[in-house]
Amino acid sequence: MSSEAEPRVIELRSGPRDRRFDGIGAVNGGGATSALFKDYPEPQRSQILDLVFAPRFGASVSAMLVEVPGDGNSTQGSMPSHMHTPDDLGTHRGYTWWVMREAKRRNPDLSLDAVAWSAPGWVGDGEYWSQDMADYYVSWVQILREVHGLELDAIGCRNEKGVSIPFAKQLKASLEKAGFGSIALHAFDNWTPDKFDFIEDLKRDPEAAQAIDVLGGHVMYGGEGSGSSPEVRAWAEETGKPIWNTEDHVYRPGFDCLIGIVECFNENYLLHGATKVVLWYDIAGVYPVEPYPEEPAMVVAREPWSGHYAVREALWGYAHYGQFTELGWTYLHDASTVLEGGGTVVALRSETGDFSLIAETKDATGPQRLRLRIGDGLANTPITVWRSTAEEQFVHIGVIAPVDGEFEVEFAPDAVYSLSTTTGQRKGGFDDVPESRPFPFPYRDTFDGYGDAAARGFLPRYTADIAGAFELAPDPDGQGTLLRQAVPQAPHSWSPDWLPYTVIGDEAWDDYEVGVRVRLEAGETAAVMGRVNHVGTGYGFVPKCYLFELNADGTFRLLSVNGKEDKAELVGDAEQQAIIAAANDRDPGGTRVLAAASITAPAGQWRHLTLRFEGGRITGLVDGEPVLTADDATHARGMAGLLAGADNAYSTASFADLVVKATGTADPEPFTDAAAPLY
Repeated sequence: MSSEAEPRVIELRSGPRDRRFDGIGAVNGGGATSALFKDYPEPQRSQILDLVFAPRFGASVSAMLVEVPGDGNSTQGSMPSHMHTPDDLGTHRGYTWWVMREAKRRNPDLSLDAVAWSAPGWVGDGEYWSQDMADYYVSWVQILREVHGLELDAIGCRNEKGVSIPFAKQLKASLEKAGFGSIALHAFDNWTPDKFDFIEDLKRDPEAAQAIDVLGGHVMYGGEGSGSSPEVRAWAEETGKPIWNTEDHVYRPGFDCLIGIVECFNENYLLHGATKVVLWYDIAGVYPVEPYPEEPAMVVAREPWSGHYAVREALWGYAHYGQFTELGWTYLHDASTVLEGGGTVVALRSETGDFSLIAETKDATGPQRLRLRIGDGLANTPITVWRSTAEEQFVHIGVIAPVDGEFEVEFAPDAVYSLSTTTGQRKGGFDDVPESRPFPFPYRDTFDGYGDAAARGFLPRYTADIAGAFELAPDPDGQGTLLRQAVPQAPHSWSPDWLPYTVIGDEAWDDYEVGVRVRLEAGETAAVMGRVNHVGTGYGFVPKCYLFELNADGTFRLLSVNGKEDKAELVGDAEQQAIIAAANDRDPGGTRVLAAASITAPAGQWRHLTLRFEGGRITGLVDGEPVLTADDATHARGMAGLLAGADNAYSTASFADLVVKATGTADPEPFTDAAAPLY
């Protein structure tokens, strides 16, 4: 549409098809997304939280969805459950409720939603859809209320893992019985084209239709048939059930991510009737080696040792909604539309008559003029205008004064606009962001200098659990604090399962040695990891690295793990072939045994394992003495890590005094940081 053509007229009026605005926001979790962010020092930690959650400052999101931690890998990593076993209850594990509390402190009106990706293996004796799982959810929301002072607004059944009508009824009944009847239940949060087919079951089952308050789905943006059909929207309107998109994605760089986020929010309402849209994910507190380490997050915060962080353009896409709307506003349906020349515009109003329009002109063919007519009950006051382009983001470009209840605006191509009768918006930011620095080397953590482990969520600094839960725990011998892999059995994992491990350090490390003291009980296995350069694709987490493994029976092995599902092959001299051949029969695909041996190693005793890299020469040392050596060039560089288990069986191994240093040098002093306790 030429800018000289007659402008398109849009009537800003309330109508019978208007719907409540249930918010826009982001997911925390679906992977251990804040594993490194939790360790940030002040003031940077508070600055990042302000940029995401503070009203009219940064993203200013109005909705938050978190993962109910369940010990299993759920994209980048895992988060510790509050119930590793049926008779275990931890009220301060991890950081999820800390992030929720800090978000809610900044915006008391923020809506809180949650759903599980994984769950502990004991749940349901192997069946996720069970009364055990309903009770597991209830125990978690009870901790939120009774310990952390948080009230959940909504909850799902499970993230992207099918449909169970009986479970939805179980969960709703369990929540109501426990005094949580006000929590809205959304289901079933799947992403496939048939994501809303369960509605046919609800039509035949009034009890189920009563239990499920919200129709939840994922990935409605960017593809035909990806969202809700007209039939689904008609039934939702008839029954009064809102449609929510409880996880969408905009995996794009730079400004393309910003404009894509606004297009996603607009199209979810215009095309699919979704009144809440939550995007994965908020703060990228993950190592670069992990899947999706930068896109699509709004803030990259992966250097707690330096305090450095970076705000992505994506954040200002959220701001174009978050700073101009509030939870509980109303979509003006008849004023929300697709623009003929390219782009979309959505209009919303408050109960008091303020209104906002959020427009994007992605791929528009030219400028477009609109004439807006302000209807009864809406404010006839000056309208502030904010714009983002590829050149500059979230800029205040002026104020429009309506004349006789009308005003005109011109939208340029490939831009985002927010127009509003509200005031007080600002482009928040901070000038004191520290410079980026590499991970400290050499590095040492004894795991014994944290004081109250509960105040840290029982998590040490800088480790990123990829699966399982590596937690600070008291030494049973009374010798202080150690690190223990606390998950005793494989969980109901969201992704294909492997073994529990945690990583730390810098993927650029090449020649170094990593050592740790290890204690195993009978039947357990543990390993020190080195040159970790891959931790999975986002669905599956078999690493690429070297392992020096110790079994409680005294067996040692040097392994190359190659992150793929092919058969292990034999490597080594003739004297090792019998041990290696037997080991290969029980190894997961992609693992090569480089060397193996056996020594006397009584269970329950501490042994010191060291994995040393000198070019292609790899050496495993026990208590300072070399026991295995191999030459291999598969992995040239990568991070350090710890693993607990073998043969697809989890081990609850204990670790102490982790050291990463140059070969042959003295151990450094233990590292300390400035991060404040979480609780």
